[in-house]
Amino acid sequence: MSAALVCVLPMLAGCGAAAGTTQAATSALSITPGVSSLDTNCTGCNGVNRRGEPVHKFAALTSNGATAQVTWSVSGGDRVAGPGTIDAAGRYTPPSYLTADHAEVTITAHLEDASGLTASAPVTIRPGFLQPLTPENAAVGPGGTVTIAGKLAVAGGQTVIHFALAATAQGGGNGAGTLSAPICDRSEKAFTTCTVTYTAPATITGSSAVYVVATASGAGGKASRTETELLLNSAGVSSNPMAHQELQPSLMSLGNSGGNNSDYDAHGNTIADCCSGTLGALVQDNTGRQYVLSNNHVLAKSDHATVGDAIVQPGLIDNNCTPNGVGPGTLPVANLTLWVPLKSAQTNVDAAIAQTASRTIESGGNILELGTRQADGSLAAAPPGISSTSGRGEAAGLRMRVAKSGRTTGLTCGGVSAIDLDVAVDYFSDCAETRPYTTKVFTNQLGISGDRFSDAGDSGALVVNAANAEPVGLFFAGGTDAAGVGHGVANPAGDVLNALSSASGNGMSFTFVGGADHAVSCLNYGNSTVRTAQELALSDAETTRGQQALFAARSLVNPAAGILGVSMGKSTDHAGEAAVLVYVGEHLKAAVPATIEGARTVVIPATSEEVALGTAAVDNGAAAEIPLAGDVLERAIRLKQQVARRLMLREKAFFGVGVGQSLDNPRDAALVVYVDRNHVPASLPQTIEGVRTRYVIMDRLHVTRSYATQVQSTRHCLAPEALDTAPLLPLSRQIDLP
Repeated sequence: MSAALVCVLPMLAGCGAAAGTTQAATSALSITPGVSSLDTNCTGCNGVNRRGEPVHKFAALTSNGATAQVTWSVSGGDRVAGPGTIDAAGRYTPPSYLTADHAEVTITAHLEDASGLTASAPVTIRPGFLQPLTPENAAVGPGGTVTIAGKLAVAGGQTVIHFALAATAQGGGNGAGTLSAPICDRSEKAFTTCTVTYTAPATITGSSAVYVVATASGAGGKASRTETELLLNSAGVSSNPMAHQELQPSLMSLGNSGGNNSDYDAHGNTIADCCSGTLGALVQDNTGRQYVLSNNHVLAKSDHATVGDAIVQPGLIDNNCTPNGVGPGTLPVANLTLWVPLKSAQTNVDAAIAQTASRTIESGGNILELGTRQADGSLAAAPPGISSTSGRGEAAGLRMRVAKSGRTTGLTCGGVSAIDLDVAVDYFSDCAETRPYTTKVFTNQLGISGDRFSDAGDSGALVVNAANAEPVGLFFAGGTDAAGVGHGVANPAGDVLNALSSASGNGMSFTFVGGADHAVSCLNYGNSTVRTAQELALSDAETTRGQQALFAARSLVNPAAGILGVSMGKSTDHAGEAAVLVYVGEHLKAAVPATIEGARTVVIPATSEEVALGTAAVDNGAAAEIPLAGDVLERAIRLKQQVARRLMLREKAFFGVGVGQSLDNPRDAALVVYVDRNHVPASLPQTIEGVRTRYVIMDRLHVTRSYATQVQSTRHCLAPEALDTAPLLPLSRQIDLP
């Protein structure tokens, strides 16, 4: 899910139909099934993958009916969610959500010979029957409880959601804890909603994950499924992101739902959809006036707002698209004061501020859950740390542990995975993303990764150093890669303050409002990048390439030089690629080339005994905490600055290039390249001028709209003048934009 500002479209989702059985063919190559109709829950799918998850299995046949050796690709699909994925065995998984009532996908088989023959088959995807659960993540201590809700795209009837506990997101194993009996609320005029209460075990050791998996029978009697991840922790921390979406009491803390009171699309007298994000932090100018800080696209509607616009809490997305002044449920808390223009080529942040109204925002800068655990297990609100930087924020380094408190996923922690990141982000002038506004290339950004770190609606959240709560960035865009790992992008904190000062046009300066530096009670859901890459099956062509490289790599084995053995395995820097595993002494000091005979090398610390017994690791995840040498990092940064813009111009599928740490060899830096998963090039270089590459395959970043969590809403019909009379807070001062 690639947007960081959450929006809602009032519509009912449909259900999938059974797959067709005809074949799509050329004279010498055909695909079966030839025509398919599925939904996002894979209702209508005809098989399962090796983890038991539903998939739609395709096969390629030659003219005589024999199975053809092909490579598979998928194109088309939803303009936001993409086309889904297909693996080397022809197993297709549809996207997890849609932004429209259907999407057309094309599955293509490419014959693995010199003929260049291809065959294609169309697939129609419709919205799933079972909607995502809320909350999508939460933390629970010993004996703690959390209520989880699911929604069915059906009104009335007797259909129920079945809930179960599992040890994995795929539904495998037995999850710890207990579930209550579900309670379902049915109406002839609304979707069916079912809730269940989870209770954690009385004793928890360390931290671990448990999944509440929901299933429901949709079209054709086939089961749809979705899940929520719960972080069990012995510290007794209880955290539910739903609290960030509620109307907060007066003198509220930040890190909660909010946005512009006019951030909706109106068709005639009807509000069709709306957008919201996160009210991130408090800043003050050099006269002491205080302002809410968030993104331009959250507060200023991507340059399309007016100075003085009312900023409300919660955002319209959490009030059924009902603006303040049209109906109850929101509170005006600030007035839009200034924003850094996105359209300008001279700007490099996505930021805006709104002057706070009297007695609405807590003046000490408190942010929800940024403080310590309280007696009831909840995390106290606390201000960011400013004591070591006087409110200017600090620079983030590679691998720094960071935290953010946002509207959708609440308090979560992750790691800085890329620095000096150049990234292109798409903006739209409407919530429905029908009117493109601009594509902006930001430079010197921060890339952050981690499971469940962020999702749509977390736009505008302040990113802080988890060790001292000092501000390091302003979160503004994010998404999920093909492996299911979350990736976020943040403007460096110092750049945000400087850009706001420049936008004021009168020499005004800004600092963060906060208190003494303090550690953050990190909620870390892990990072499944390595595990998922190692689970991905290799194609026949990749397996052959890896075996050929392994033959050549055997000449490297030299225990006296620290190289203990070699084997064939898989790359993590580019999931799906074969690699040569090179086992070296535990200090990783042996000289190992980045590639051997066209295959990447994965450098893994081991002992001679482990290599001899065949018990050595098959990835270097355990060695990933090794810091990069300063000269290695600096060389990669210099190279990135030389080649990033050229790479992005030459290959349109590349929408970001930064510098990170190689996951194949933690002693090496890597150019981190973000690749549009809808247009992955046939060949991706393993090194660029001698520096390793690491590829993040995901949707292009855009921040105006997301359907990641579909919410049923009611259309609001109102007279045009009603929209013009929504109350605004008094402005003590307005700043003209340059």
